Amino acid sequence: MSKFRTLVMYFALICVTLVLLFGVNRMERRLDGAVAEHNLRFTGQIKNAPPLVTFTTVALGSFRGLVADLLWLRAGSLQEKGSYFEMVQLARWITDLQPTFSGATAYLAWNMAYNISVTCSSFEDRWRWVNEGIKLIRDQAIEYNPEDPVLYKELAWIFQHKLGNIMDDANLFYKNRLAILITNVAGIKPDWEAMAAAPESERAFMKEYPEDSRVWKAARAAGFEDYAALYTAFKQPEPSALPQAFLNRIADDEELTKKLNAYFHAEYLRERLKLDPKVIVEINNEYGEMDWRVPESQAIYWATMGIKRTPGHKDLSCDRIITQSLYEAFRSGRILMIDEQAFESITLVPNLKLVDAVFDRFVKVQEIYEKDNPMSTFRSARINFIKDAITTLYNYGSFSKAAEYYKKLQAEEPGTHKMPLEGFVMEQWAEEVRDASVKKASEIVSGLIFRSVYYLIYNDHDAAVANERMARYIYNKYQREMGDQPRTSLPPYAEMKKAMVENLSKTLNPALVEILKQKIKEDQAEPAAGPLKSDQ
Repeated sequence: MSKFRTLVMYFALICVTLVLLFGVNRMERRLDGAVAEHNLRFTGQIKNAPPLVTFTTVALGSFRGLVADLLWLRAGSLQEKGSYFEMVQLARWITDLQPTFSGATAYLAWNMAYNISVTCSSFEDRWRWVNEGIKLIRDQAIEYNPEDPVLYKELAWIFQHKLGNIMDDANLFYKNRLAILITNVAGIKPDWEAMAAAPESERAFMKEYPEDSRVWKAARAAGFEDYAALYTAFKQPEPSALPQAFLNRIADDEELTKKLNAYFHAEYLRERLKLDPKVIVEINNEYGEMDWRVPESQAIYWATMGIKRTPGHKDLSCDRIITQSLYEAFRSGRILMIDEQAFESITLVPNLKLVDAVFDRFVKVQEIYEKDNPMSTFRSARINFIKDAITTLYNYGSFSKAAEYYKKLQAEEPGTHKMPLEGFVMEQWAEEVRDASVKKASEIVSGLIFRSVYYLIYNDHDAAVANERMARYIYNKYQREMGDQPRTSLPPYAEMKKAMVENLSKTLNPALVEILKQKIKEDQAEPAAGPLKSDQ
């Protein structure tokens, strides 16, 4: 009797299982039909996906969307609880399951870079979350969707706004870490032209340098048996570099050494940061030599890639990012000094070589998007740029270029700018401190003093004098208009300059400190400078 019951139970269980399987099969077909009809979820094949992801998407079928939904719920729950450690992996899984859902990936990246990062008290943790947001799009989503312009735009925006802007109080930390990262990968003085001309893959490299070539004889003699061993050794130091034991064996061939350095830096750049040296060269040729350690350069790169991937090669969002980032790169797109210890400060100065490229860019985008619009926002932005360019160029000793752009401004706004160039510049700077707080005024004057001292160190006398002169003018004007009360008055100018020199003496290397001391002595011994007539 017990055997009969067991058989009946087994039979019933088999029947129920078959019914359930049949029902699941029908449900899956209906889901597939609904998904296809309403375009609810991606169910096709993924390009460039690793084998595990491909297997998972095929095995789960339509249900991978449901799994992704469950992971979304899990991610939301973790975020509400402040438990963030799993979220990076969850974001990667969600992207793997729904790789063409670019909106989801963009949100996940934005959430990590903006929402989660600011909940962290340490700047190091903040940087980690911002970088994870970058990597989610750059290293994963774009690999799956190399032709999706939305992803390029979102990635460019993080570089431009989150890293390049000053709204996050950790922005100096981000800028330092990014600059160090780029240097570690691309080298201290990247030769972009040589990197662009190098072989584009390991296969191409081995074809150019076969096993019996001098390269591999030297490598084996230095203890590196194959390509993988040599490449791994190259990536270990920071900044990356070919091992000295290997270089010693090819030191007599400078051309070969240059080519090998270029190749391995280019390969590491493609692997680690997904940057193509050929595109970097294209951008440099179009706009001017850029400092690729600053966020704005990275933003321009990814927005440029977005336009390249967009049908018709036209995208307003990407074009705006390129234009705005190029403008910011002109204003502060060149690094003089990085804080490699505490990451609390970074010395950024204008990249004056970009001035014409920025102007041309404003003209170009207006022609594309607002050609017949009398109230063009691009024209308004261009006029503001011209005013900024005039004062910046003048402030850094490029007087003839400042005069050229003053003529452009007079042409843009005829009859409204009749004062001499110097008067216009002084007035523009004065507006910065008019009604400003004492802190703001102090920042402006201190910044000008800092620039003056720094140019003095590097023997650019004209630029040093121009900055000193501007600092004194702004100081005196502020004191006359706002400094009549102790709470709004600035410290004596001599004290401000002394404090800046002392502060720089603590941060500069000893050799530069000695140069600074000598220059200060020479500067104090000279009579006051007259009108500035030279040009940078």
